[in-house]
Amino acid sequence: MTNPTDPDLPLLVAAAAPLEAAKAPRRFRRRYLLVLLIPVFMFSGAVMGMYFQPAALRGFYALTGLTPGAGSTAPIALPPKIELPKDMADTMRPTDVLGLALLMPKGDISTVAAPYGVGDARVAEILVAEGDRVEKGASVAQLDNLDVLQSAVLQAEANLSVREATLAATRSSVQSSRDEAQALLEQTRSAAEEARLQRARTQDLFDRAVTTQATLDAARAAEQQALAAVAKAEATLARFSSVALADQPDERVAARNADAARADLERARRDVMRAMVRVPISGTVLDITVTPGARPPADGIMQIGDTSAMMAEVEIWQDRISLVAVGQPVELAAPALGITFQGRVQSIGLTVGRQGLLSDDSAANTDARMVRVMVALDAASSPLAAGFTNLEVVARIDTQAAP
Repeated sequence: MTNPTDPDLPLLVAAAAPLEAAKAPRRFRRRYLLVLLIPVFMFSGAVMGMYFQPAALRGFYALTGLTPGAGSTAPIALPPKIELPKDMADTMRPTDVLGLALLMPKGDISTVAAPYGVGDARVAEILVAEGDRVEKGASVAQLDNLDVLQSAVLQAEANLSVREATLAATRSSVQSSRDEAQALLEQTRSAAEEARLQRARTQDLFDRAVTTQATLDAARAAEQQALAAVAKAEATLARFSSVALADQPDERVAARNADAARADLERARRDVMRAMVRVPISGTVLDITVTPGARPPADGIMQIGDTSAMMAEVEIWQDRISLVAVGQPVELAAPALGITFQGRVQSIGLTVGRQGLLSDDSAANTDARMVRVMVALDAASSPLAAGFTNLEVVARIDTQAAP
């Protein structure tokens, strides 16, 4: 501590006074800077809150009916960084709903792939060109396994011919055996009748003591033998007569072999179809992704779509989808072409997903939650949009117009 009686105390106080006077302006400037930064922080927080709209803020807007950015030319609630054509921007209303969209054929784009089980086959020939109109089931490409599969058809046809010939021979043999059994029965019956008459004559001679007992016994034995032959012939004929001709065991086996050969032929003919690539729908060839000599890629060899009726897939932010209804008019602006298409909302998606279409803004929110809305172009706009599949356009839905 400083001694109050110290003779040097006045000198120390005088030296400290300028230091305290120098610190005072610095403390004032720091406080002044903090006062200026507080409004900046408050403004930044307000802007960020309106942009991201936390749950509490959205509840406040719903309760008060206020719209963030209402009255401005580009409300914050709309998707950011969408470059609007001048005509659309000049007529923009707060009730309109904006979204990025892609033009597509009716029913979306169909991928044409090679048939299942083509193995190592390669594309031998492309039978169509981009822009060609094809009908459902038409062949658009041929694979190089066609000759091998056609050879299998010829072999199957030859095998079927052999089996059918065997079946015909078996049927003829069974019929011949039946006829032979019938003739044998008639023969044995005739022999039995002759033996019966011979035995009767011998019996008469024996009764008159003209012949011996041995001769009579021989006649009787011959008759019994003839009757046994008749019974055997009847049993043989019964084997062919008890069931229909087609149910004879030999003929049944031959018929089943012929059926198997027919099945092999049908399978070989279907296999030939695996050498031809056919389209699943009627439409226009939009893109061919393979050349002759290459293996068919897993993602298909071409794409087709029904461009006679064009549509647009629009992504709408989830907080704006409640304003959209089926039948509302839609304006689709294509800045790249300088034209505008017209259509109406056809359907509204049932799920909420991530944003798939991105604007040119590198800082855009790519994790935004979107609902996909399908728009059907009208009869006048479809022909104009037919040549621009996957073109990105800007969609404006008039939510105030009657559906």
